[in-house]
Amino acid sequence: MNDVDVLIAGAGPVGLTAAVELRRRGVGVRIVDPITEPPQYAKAVGIQPRTLEVFESMGVVEPVLDAGLEMRGQLIYVNGTQVSRFDLFVPDDVPYRFHLMPQYATEQVLRDRLLDFGTSVERGIRVSAFEQDDDSVTVTLTDLDGGSSTVRASYLIGADGAHSTVRKTLGLTFEGGAFPEQYMLADVAVDWSMPRGYAVRTMHQRDDGTTDDLLVAIPLPGRGRYRMSMFVPDELAVAPGGQDVAHGFEGTRAPELSHIQAVVDRLAPEPATVSDLRWSSVFRISHRIVDSYSRGRVFVAGDAAHIHPPTGAQGMNTGIQDAHNLAWKLALAVHGDAAPELLQTYDLERRPVGEEVVGRTVRDAREGIGADSDDIGFIMRREAQLLISYADSPLAAGSALPSAAAAPRAGERAPDASGLSRESVNHPLRLFSLLDGVDHALILYADATAGPAQVPCLEALADDAVATARGRMTAHVVAAPTAQVGSVEIPLLRDTEGHFAAGYRPDGSTIFVIRPDGHIGYRGPLGDTHAALSYLESTFR
Repeated sequence: MNDVDVLIAGAGPVGLTAAVELRRRGVGVRIVDPITEPPQYAKAVGIQPRTLEVFESMGVVEPVLDAGLEMRGQLIYVNGTQVSRFDLFVPDDVPYRFHLMPQYATEQVLRDRLLDFGTSVERGIRVSAFEQDDDSVTVTLTDLDGGSSTVRASYLIGADGAHSTVRKTLGLTFEGGAFPEQYMLADVAVDWSMPRGYAVRTMHQRDDGTTDDLLVAIPLPGRGRYRMSMFVPDELAVAPGGQDVAHGFEGTRAPELSHIQAVVDRLAPEPATVSDLRWSSVFRISHRIVDSYSRGRVFVAGDAAHIHPPTGAQGMNTGIQDAHNLAWKLALAVHGDAAPELLQTYDLERRPVGEEVVGRTVRDAREGIGADSDDIGFIMRREAQLLISYADSPLAAGSALPSAAAAPRAGERAPDASGLSRESVNHPLRLFSLLDGVDHALILYADATAGPAQVPCLEALADDAVATARGRMTAHVVAAPTAQVGSVEIPLLRDTEGHFAAGYRPDGSTIFVIRPDGHIGYRGPLGDTHAALSYLESTFR
């Protein structure tokens, strides 16, 4: 008998997301962190639209929205002259836009949510060693006084950052490199008149186009607050080969307000004074990724698995979605409901995403975001993390797409659909509001030709699918406005405004399976129930 189902090393956003998602599914969790007090620095500040969808599923999107502000775009200045301005946007079918809040606030929201399930972070405790066998992971925990204890867990998640003990103990490689530039970063207030919600990037360039001075200011909640980053001055720089500054904000050299003010004096678009320095550091950027996201019963996620430039605010968001992908699979395994190969799909699905993000952010850091494409809509969707696809995963299956090229394939993000209606409800509904994000969802689309004769087929398929999923599935019928299926004994919604059909592009009456992480697992014709049930057998024991 193991002491706990899942032990999580690291209580940053990634570890907390994993803990919340596991606890929502009734999995026993311990989450430990060697830091005695939660850090109060604005490390990661951008929250992508896709992550806000994840947060909605987790039940935390409202406090996240309350604690932040919208990221509206960026103003770019070169040698004192504004050279461009771009405004961020997402398509109307995406429920959330780009958002900003400091990482410490994100962590606080997630800790509060975890407390809803009676679980809190155990601080001053680190994972110092572990061994695994076929049935468990035996973990050594060490406290600040050097005392140790042993815990047997069914699974271990390493969300313990760029210098992960879990990754190192697991023997994973962490290949990559580092940028030669060193930077300083500070959380300050500034009294300029830049428009709310816009980042400011201002540079000095030589005649050959080389940038030799840089200031990037990302807005934060609070009057006039920004996270500013800039090249480090000589007196704070670490000598080549020095070990004071590793990836991220690890250095012992803290810039003072005067260092920040000097750069603002040189580069700000207008005269400005910085004040109220909350936190500062010197940092350096590395780019690395592991050779595997898991071995046996041990998994790595977030910075423990991939580190890369902060360009485009991809890091924390990618890590949160690592945890979101892993947690529902682990929960099925803990409860004995997972197919034998299910946990292997975590690495199969998430490592290609990590590789793409590392490669793209390195390129973007050198060439600028979007330098590889002229399609601004594509760039916005990609930066918003709306284009992540698991189409090559064993957990993506179904028939070929209809002729409409815009139809989402199995493995791609399941779009939201507004304008749904149902009996007894006097306002439009959204598809996302009906999905609990805990279990799989079966959506049976009944097209305009569907009639009473199709009702028994819908009901039988729903019964068989829920049984195959061992009860871990909800079922809904979404019907075209004129479909004659009103007598069906499954929750029935009408696609009154046609947004579901426009977003999903069903090919006649169609079966959709939506995974707990919001990706389409299966799509296929309503008549091919055998294929749909076979797909579920790839996930459920």
